[in-house]
Amino acid sequence: MLNYILKRLLLMIPTLFGVMLVTFVVTQFVPGGPVEQLMSQLKGQGAVHGEASSGLEGLYRGAKGLNPERLAELKTLYGFDKPAWQRFGEMIANYITFDLGDSYFHHQSVVDLVISKLPVSISLGVWTFLITYLTCIPLGVAKAVRDGSTFDVVTSTMILVGYAIPGFVLGVTLLVLFGGGSFWDIFPLRGLTSDNWEQMRWYEQILDYLWHMVLPITASVVGSFAVMTMLTKNSFIEEIRKQYVLTARAKGLSENRVLYGHVFRNAIIPLITGFPAAFIGAFFSGSLLIETIFSLDGLGLLSYESVIKRDYPVVLGTLYLFTLLGLVAKLLTDLCYVWVDPRIQFSSMDNR
Repeated sequence: MLNYILKRLLLMIPTLFGVMLVTFVVTQFVPGGPVEQLMSQLKGQGAVHGEASSGLEGLYRGAKGLNPERLAELKTLYGFDKPAWQRFGEMIANYITFDLGDSYFHHQSVVDLVISKLPVSISLGVWTFLITYLTCIPLGVAKAVRDGSTFDVVTSTMILVGYAIPGFVLGVTLLVLFGGGSFWDIFPLRGLTSDNWEQMRWYEQILDYLWHMVLPITASVVGSFAVMTMLTKNSFIEEIRKQYVLTARAKGLSENRVLYGHVFRNAIIPLITGFPAAFIGAFFSGSLLIETIFSLDGLGLLSYESVIKRDYPVVLGTLYLFTLLGLVAKLLTDLCYVWVDPRIQFSSMDNR
């Protein structure tokens, strides 16, 4: 086991290096970098607006064009005065110590920037994760036991309809219906909390937070019900039809004992093995459309703005962090296979 874990950890190094190398090379050929965007903005407006404008006075000189000395200073500030291979080497050396650099446009470290956006992404991701697992597993078991019944048909129709509706469409619909649009003004329109949240009592703060989460969580979670529910149902049906279940029933065991004492452990394997990746992803998941609709400033919106603005430290830094977490989640998934199914050995996993 220790050898397998060590081997997987060592394999993460070239994988992570390859992902960062490919992404870095792509960014070198994407037009409209941060310097070019500022130059275009200056030429078009004659002044700089926005967060990246500090310290750039004297760069644009009207009819005289751009000041070459100030432009060189700007490239030095962004690190573009060095060759690409040197910048990549320095970036990897810093990333090893989790120094992800500073954002070009937000003027703060990438780590601090990600941490500041986490409350929104954690709220969306963790609640979606918990509600999905706690709802879909019991529902899938109930559907498997009642396969072909009216309950099975009705619930399948409902979750498939929810799956067919895009999350952002459902979000807009919920806002129109319950957010003070054309119908009822029940739920708040924006943010995680109310403006006077700091003045509330602790229990009022909890209720206010949960009240703000109802609509965005509903829009996020409905579409994920179908896959998890049908996976649970099909897994249980497959196990129920196996010979050992017939043997257990022939011995006179109760249906609950057969279902939860024998079938459950084997049928739950496909769900448990995906648990680590889903749980880790819940902390760093971000939905651009959901965050935009409900005015939530999270990682989804940050990622989108970083790509549009060519904020390379944020793009590459978050990619490094998320890729590393994804590789760790994959390792934990393999460990869960062995934990829930003793028949799987690490020696056989090495040969996959």
